[in-house]
Parts: sequence; structure tokens; C-alpha cells
Amino acid sequence: MTTLHDFKLYAIDGTERDLAVLRGKTVLVVNVASRCGFTPQYKGLQQLHQELEPRGFMVLGVPSNEFGAQEPGTNDEIRSFCETNYHVTFPMAAKIVVKGAGQNPLYQWLTSAATPPGDVQWNFEKFLINGRGEVVGRFGSSVSPESQELRSAIQSALG
Repeated sequence: MTTLHDFKLYAIDGTERDLAVLRGKTVLVVNVASRCGFTPQYKGLQQLHQELEPRGFMVLGVPSNEFGAQEPGTNDEIRSFCETNYHVTFPMAAKIVVKGAGQNPLYQWLTSAATPPGDVQWNFEKFLINGRGEVVGRFGSSVSPESQELRSAIQSALG
């Protein structure tokens, strides 16, 4: 069975990262964008990451430009935006394609393994992965990082 740990991604600094190093961690994978109405969710995502990291949780931000061309910047511009405006310390991937032609293999898997399956609908869609690397939750863009729905699912995944 395929899990999150079977994939590799390039980090926003250009280094290749093997996601097998996340084994045992609960991960919230979020496709992000700098010019979206949901961009302020970065603040809540950073708070979640900071608060729950000691318990084995992390956010993984994945920039993409598929929705309204709301992430047009380079990886360096994206990193600078996140650090300057939201003090993001959680890991960020290099910009990838999350939907359509050229879709990254990680997102091919996420969108087929999640319930419900199907394409990512917009920026800031969230996939919750347990420590075994399995998708255990999917949350739309309108589900904020502060929501009880998301927090309860994360607490459950953490055990």
C-alpha cells in the first residue's frame, strides 16, 4: 500500500527531501498561495504547527499556481513572503502542480487516497496524514486551521 513515506519532494530551497523521514509524524499537507483570499490561513497553520510540533505534528506547505494564478512567484519570493508576513517555520515544498496536466505524483496519490477522492478544488485544501503515512482526513479551503473540525481530527490522528 502506498503511503506518504513513499514520495519525495523538493523543498523550497531546492533540496530533494525524502518524505520517509516523516514516518511517525502526523502531517497536514496544504496547497498554499500568496495572493488568495485564504492566504491569512498561514497564520493559523503556523500556530497549529508551533503548538503541536512537540507532540509529533507538522504542517507541510505546498505552493501551487493552479487556482487563479494566485502563486506566481519564484520559490525564493514565496519563502520570503511566508517568512516576512506570517513568520512561517513549518517546512515548505518547492512550487508544484497539484491538479491537471503535470500533476505531481504526491497529489495524484493524495487526491485518490482521500475520502472523498477527487481533484483539489482550490488553494488551502488540507490533507491530514497519520504517523503510518495514511490519509485520514480531507478538509476544504473554507475549513480554517482554528476550526474545531480540523483540530479534533488532528488530535485523533495524534492519538
